[in-house]
Amino acid sequence: MRDAEKTIGNIIDKSTVSIISSVDEDGFPNSKAMLPPRKREEIKNIFFTTNTSSMRVKQYSENPKACIYFFDKRFFRGVMLKGTMKILKDQKTKEMIWQDGDEMYYPEGIADPDYCVLKFTATSGRYYSNFKSEDFEIK
Repeated sequence: MRDAEKTIGNIIDKSTVSIISSVDEDGFPNSKAMLPPRKREEIKNIFFTTNTSSMRVKQYSENPKACIYFFDKRFFRGVMLKGTMKILKDQKTKEMIWQDGDEMYYPEGIADPDYCVLKFTATSGRYYSNFKSEDFEIK
């Protein structure tokens, strides 16, 4: 892979589904399909919205280890990123991620106590393409 930032960034930006994974209290991985990320800072920091009351928030509170996966089904390629997930509830971050229409999920708006932001910070990844895979580090 010549330019990991560009190649992986394109896969993330074009994905219509994100798969996020957490670790449950018994040490087993739990995966869930989510809407695409709301924002990304290169491929290091990726932001999602979710419900504060969700099982995933509870799991990340107890164990921040996380994995996210994006794929391009047309070209049968994908990327898995490993890192940590942080739960952010501060007003500034919530405003940064908020979009028109979010009231459907969070009726009280940006101040809804059931609205929070998940910030994923990647440390490494694995890129899959042409039936081959390649590991890489993220600085």
